[in-house]
Amino acid sequence: MKALCSCMRFVALVLIYNLFFQASYQLTELQVCNLCGGTILNSSEVGHFCFLSAGRIDGRCCLRNDTTNDPEHIIGLDLSNCSLTCVQDLQGASTAFMIDLSFNPIVNISDTAFQGFNKLNYMILPQNIDCPGSNTSWEKVKIKEGNRHCEGQRNICNETGQLSMNCPENSLCAPFGPGFFECSCAENFRGYKCLREGEFPALQVFGPLAASTVVISVLLWATQRRKAKSL
Repeated sequence: MKALCSCMRFVALVLIYNLFFQASYQLTELQVCNLCGGTILNSSEVGHFCFLSAGRIDGRCCLRNDTTNDPEHIIGLDLSNCSLTCVQDLQGASTAFMIDLSFNPIVNISDTAFQGFNKLNYMILPQNIDCPGSNTSWEKVKIKEGNRHCEGQRNICNETGQLSMNCPENSLCAPFGPGFFECSCAENFRGYKCLREGEFPALQVFGPLAASTVVISVLLWATQRRKAKSL
């Protein structure tokens, strides 16, 4: 009976953790959309993009779902004229194609603020702020009406086969935001620097681990039962 109760407690803890994690992610996205008051104007760059993309405006975000079964996600973010002085964490908007940060007294943008923004293709910044990843990470950079426009995020990986001199042998390079890339092992390779060839021996690794866990659990249960009987 005690073992059953313990198992039920464990399952409940897992469910609570999953619910909390999902809620925290949704809250992060909600916070991004409400970093400052107001809503996206239809006449703005993001508003025009949202209209052409058949998106839905919610606060400072343009939302869209790619299919009816997918949840909505941010495709545009307009934080212009929000009195922002620094930009550190906008991960809730990592799916955005367009971000407008113009007309803000921005002093600093974190080097990793846009890490993982693979789809980001257009940014508007104050004129004194360089494009994320430096201007060389974009196809076109221009100054227009006192703002810096960053267009077309460049793929810094070698486009022929996605292999890169920056990644170890037997690995593939993939873009990971402006000026960033990530390396993953090619097929049939694994381990440190992708030096091991062949599939991961899951049975050999987790089999003994699972068996030892079961044995230890049984021994602990038997010990606790003896103590209970002695009382």
